Amino acid sequence: MDAATPRSATVPAVPPVPGQTAGLRVHLALLLVQLSFGGFHVVAKAVLSQMEPLALAAIRVAIASPILALMAWRHDRVLPHARDMPRLAFLGSLGIFANQILFIVGLKYTTATNASILMTSLPVFAVATAAILGIERIGPRRLLGIVLSVAGALFLVNPFRFQGGQSATLGNTLVLLNALAYALFLVLQRPLLARIPWRTLIAWSFLWGGAGVVIVGAPALARLDFAAVPVSTWLGVAYIILFATVFAYAVNTWAVRRSSPALVATYGTLQPLVAVLLAASFLGERFGWVEGIGFALIVAGLFQVSRPKPSAAPASPAQPE
Repeated sequence: MDAATPRSATVPAVPPVPGQTAGLRVHLALLLVQLSFGGFHVVAKAVLSQMEPLALAAIRVAIASPILALMAWRHDRVLPHARDMPRLAFLGSLGIFANQILFIVGLKYTTATNASILMTSLPVFAVATAAILGIERIGPRRLLGIVLSVAGALFLVNPFRFQGGQSATLGNTLVLLNALAYALFLVLQRPLLARIPWRTLIAWSFLWGGAGVVIVGAPALARLDFAAVPVSTWLGVAYIILFATVFAYAVNTWAVRRSSPALVATYGTLQPLVAVLLAASFLGERFGWVEGIGFALIVAGLFQVSRPKPSAAPASPAQPE
């Protein structure tokens, strides 16, 4: 078959191995993803002072989707099978449409601190849905790791700073629903990654889900005075598109294929730590003992979630990890 001829996706060149131990590359990649997402909270809050949330969401996916599609086509030259299109559309509705809309609108009505606290629910949702759907088995060791990581993240964001009020309640609810949607997005990718290359999967998810975001955000986009938006704001938009969208989403999907949804979701607990480090680096805030405890708990939790089973365990293959 000619390299330029599209083919139906059946099995990727290197099929994923369910439950395989994550290598160093996976951990480094997920760390970079959290650095990108951690900066998003701060940058997006500044950008939203200059444009409506739905306008930002529409710009974000309208540019990111074709970039991801070109990357997928250049490398894979694969068209997904027709039977997988509804599944890809459903993934797009969760990880792109619901995730983008719910978070960006929720951030407008709540605080960055509230959003950081609520996003610690992501690994909890991912583990629960993976176990309920039978996609991933979570044993006591991984469960302990997730508890430690979430506890460490809560140490960093201090849940006692959580703010209420009518406006905050709306924003908090939207951010929480966003975490649930993204957790489902990570978990439901796993079965499809057995036959669809990861670049193609994330590209088509964006094409399906991004179309809905652009439609919903079109009125806000039409009201935006592009010339009045400062250059600094456009630089923030560029960061959001390139790092917190194209890079972060693509690498997360790559990591799900090579590790597990639980590990990818648990790495999300590093986002509050990233925010603390950014504040210490650029705002002169101090990294104290509380932050140190939070950091230690997160690292201990990630170690528990990612480390391989003991060598004695293979005798009972039915035993959960």
